[in-house]
Amino acid sequence: MPLSPLDPTTALVLIDLQRGIVSPPSVPYTGAEVVARCKELAGAFRAAGLPVVLVNVSFGADFADLPKGRDEEPTTTAEDLPPVGWDIIVDELGAQDTDIRVTKHQWGAFHGTDLDTQLRRRGVTQIVLAGITSSRGVDTTGREAYAHNYSVAFVTDAIADRDLVDHEHVIDRVFPQIGERGTVAEVLELLATSTAKGVSL
Repeated sequence: MPLSPLDPTTALVLIDLQRGIVSPPSVPYTGAEVVARCKELAGAFRAAGLPVVLVNVSFGADFADLPKGRDEEPTTTAEDLPPVGWDIIVDELGAQDTDIRVTKHQWGAFHGTDLDTQLRRRGVTQIVLAGITSSRGVDTTGREAYAHNYSVAFVTDAIADRDLVDHEHVIDRVFPQIGERGTVAEVLELLATSTAKGVSL
C-alpha cells in the first residue's frame, strides 16, 4: 500500500545513529547506508521547515541509568559496558544546531524523555521514523508514538537490525499494525510534491 500524504506538521525522528550502534554489523543495510539515507531525509525535512529529532541512548557517565529490571537476555550489563563516547551521534549524519536532541535511557524514545512535549509544542501529529535497530529502538518508539496518538511512517530502507529474522518480523508483522511503511524515495517524493503545490508542511 502506498504511503499516505504526510501530515502538514510531520517530524523526522532518527533513532540511535551513534558511534556504538552504527559501527557494529547490521542487516539488511549497513550502518553507513542507514546514516547516509537518514542524512538525506534530514536535509529534505529541514528544507521543508519541518522538525528533525536526533535520538541517542545513553546511561550516563557512571552508567547509573542502566535499566534495572530483571531479564533472561540482558542487552547491556555492568560487565559489558560500552566504551566512552559510544553514545555520541555520528558526525556523518550532519547534525545541525536546529535539530531537536533527545537522550533516552530505554529502548523507546518517549518513556522518561520530553519528546512528546517537544513534538506537541510544535504541533506535530505524525512522525517519520528511521534508524537502528529495527526490533528495539525503532519498534519501541513506534509503538509508543502510536500509543500517544501520533501517525507513524516507517522508512523501511533506512532501518536496520543485528538480526535479519528480527528485522523482517517487525517490518512485515508489527509496523503495518501501528503505522505505514515507505521508502526514502517515497518520503522525499511526498515532501517535494507538497512543496511544489505550495502546501506548508
